[in-house]
Amino acid sequence: MNMETAVRELVDRQAITELIYGYCECFDRNDPNGVAELFMPDAIIDYNPDTANITGSELANTIAIGLRDTFAATSHHVSNVMITFENSNTAHSLCYIDAWHRYHNRAPDGFLWGRYLNHYKRTESGWRITSLLLQAAGTIDFHRERMHGIGRG
Repeated sequence: MNMETAVRELVDRQAITELIYGYCECFDRNDPNGVAELFMPDAIIDYNPDTANITGSELANTIAIGLRDTFAATSHHVSNVMITFENSNTAHSLCYIDAWHRYHNRAPDGFLWGRYLNHYKRTESGWRITSLLLQAAGTIDFHRERMHGIGRG
């Protein structure tokens, strides 16, 4: 790998990492439009096996309803970000999350430990998320009964 390619990959790696952080920040600030801006117009979000996937055209509105009606507050923390470039314009990542959720309905606070599996595309405006899959390693008092697992038996 030459120096120019190496620097480009480092810059892209940082941009994608900041996109992941941005998703959590916008979600925690109750900013559904900010969340939606991080995704491609035809993106897909798969939060669990029991609800329909959220698609790009519905993204901001669907997330706004969830943020408004379900959560009084949230806090998402990301670690172990691993990014793989498929080519110079597409990539995928795996990162771990630790998330706390306070509910409007006064249910006990919910906790989620898991990971995001994301895919990305480079656009003229920078990197955008094309798909997000949430997988859970464990939950306590979480608002969803079933989650996609991380693949452990």
